Amino acid sequence: LATGGYGPVFFLSTNAVGCNVTATYRAHKRGALFANPCYTQIHPTCIPVTGDYQSKLTLMSESLRNDGRIWVPKKQDDKRTPDQIPDAERDYFLERKYPSFGNLAPRDISSRAAKEACDAGKGVGEGGRGVYLDFTDAIKRLGENLIRERYGNLFDMYHHITNENPYKVPMRIYPAVHYCMGGLWVDYTLMSNVSGLFVLGEANFSDHGSNRLGASALMQGLSDGYFVAPYTITNYLASTKPGDVTTAHPDFKRCENDVNENIKKILSIKGNRSPLSIHRELGKVVWNEIGMARSRKSLTTALQQIPAIREDFWKNISVPGSGDEMNKGLEYALRVADFLEFAELLAEDALAREESCGAHFREEYQTDDGEAMRNDQDFAFVSAWEYKGMGNKPHLHKEALTYDNVHLAVRSYK
Repeated sequence: LATGGYGPVFFLSTNAVGCNVTATYRAHKRGALFANPCYTQIHPTCIPVTGDYQSKLTLMSESLRNDGRIWVPKKQDDKRTPDQIPDAERDYFLERKYPSFGNLAPRDISSRAAKEACDAGKGVGEGGRGVYLDFTDAIKRLGENLIRERYGNLFDMYHHITNENPYKVPMRIYPAVHYCMGGLWVDYTLMSNVSGLFVLGEANFSDHGSNRLGASALMQGLSDGYFVAPYTITNYLASTKPGDVTTAHPDFKRCENDVNENIKKILSIKGNRSPLSIHRELGKVVWNEIGMARSRKSLTTALQQIPAIREDFWKNISVPGSGDEMNKGLEYALRVADFLEFAELLAEDALAREESCGAHFREEYQTDDGEAMRNDQDFAFVSAWEYKGMGNKPHLHKEALTYDNVHLAVRSYK
């Protein structure tokens, strides 16, 4: 499996609209352990949401933070245009909170800081869900031509989407779901606990811990695809006699029947809700309750709301057409059905991990100045979840994280 991540469980993300959890989650339901699903990375530099008509969000390259300065007005609900707000009335909050790294603070820290500013009523743009990424100082210092050479394609893209000229007006950005560190558990050969099932790239959990570093997804794709899988898979095949399992195997027949029954059930409901509307409703719950900042209260709320949405899906879904030909609406409905189950696993994992670590931030576990509070004594392990059937709690297996040459320490970007 090399089927990517599950970011669109949040509905809006920087991922392609077609990305889904179906392959990995269905493998999970057949016995593959799902590891660390709560580790979902939020990218700080995305174009903010502008309306319910959107089906995805646009990522602006992190390279923009090399020269852009991030700020919000110091006053709440400040409706002035950015050019009317003098420098003394601006809060360059990353530079203030993290003077050593400033606007280059890591993604999780930068994202949470932007959310805090917006939650405090200092956000900009429609709905107050945005912060400024301002190139005024860089253009004064380096000249517009050099900025155009460095970022011209990104500025053009931003202008095309927003109809705002970032050479003249600060960009508006807000965090969005970008990458999933969680995935199917694999060993060092990239094989899952299901013999013969190898999992590559973002579909597995293996390389990024709780917070992927920039560009390392590309590194993992190259590593898994070029340097690991060609050797480990061929080694497995060389030691395995093929042909023992055919389409006549009872388990194959059972799976085929299960899928056909599921398709018939969805097509027979003929309710009044589209798969898109239910996916959007699910995404709002997952983003609001299991997003950048989580708490026992929010996660408990999610675990109450998600089954209710799933019940509504199976009562009121409407999918036209048949299952006898290509049917994109049916395909999408099946993807949403998988998201509706997987979202519960995501919430369960976040609830079980009672610490703040990397991209997983629990509001109850933070320092006095609002930084993540890890608990290495109790939670230095990989959470590998085993499916126990619909309606049953998944079983948690713990794979201890043992470090022989590196001392675990709390990072600081102050």
